Amino acid sequence: MTTNADPAQQKAKPTRRRAPAGAAVLREDVTDAIRAAVFEELASVGYARMSIEGIARRAGVGKTAVYRRWRSKLHLVLDLVSAIAVQGLPAPDTGSLQADLLLLYQVTSRALRHPVAGQIIPDLQAEAARNPEIAEAMQKALREGQAGVASGIVRAAVERGELRAGLDEELALDLISGPLYWRSVVVRTPELPKGHLKKLATATAAALKAL
Repeated sequence: MTTNADPAQQKAKPTRRRAPAGAAVLREDVTDAIRAAVFEELASVGYARMSIEGIARRAGVGKTAVYRRWRSKLHLVLDLVSAIAVQGLPAPDTGSLQADLLLLYQVTSRALRHPVAGQIIPDLQAEAARNPEIAEAMQKALREGQAGVASGIVRAAVERGELRAGLDEELALDLISGPLYWRSVVVRTPELPKGHLKKLATATAAALKAL
């Protein structure tokens, strides 16, 4: 014999909710694979020829996985440039202006002379001349990365009494970052002369002290 349940009891019965389709967790390993693929794709074909299809193929994922994270290749590249800015460079803290500069140059030189960076940086600079969003992201990356570390070196040297207080900080940053960037990115010298970074650190320290 069967009995009908009380309608009030039926309404009170708890029901299991399904998670919304858009609430799926984005896997970090997939995100990392896509980011790595973007760097490789940029180095291989450049920004103009880069496509979501090519990135997905190189990452071993479907296009949907890319579009769930970024709306377009522009937003993807802007995100990567911003991430580089946040990571920045290690801040030297040797207790000496010249030693700090040498350590900064050693780390920066290795990064700039990496084959992938050597392809990507000039290409993004060219795109920055045509795309204000990329230009803004590149400027932010430089300010928060290289320039941020260089500013720290200058401030520490001022506190130690190696540099005078009130010096022209913008000019100081140009002196620190300009020469190595010129050699590695603009001229793209295949190999720096032996002892070049040490001489550069010595000359830059002397120039800063003359400000």
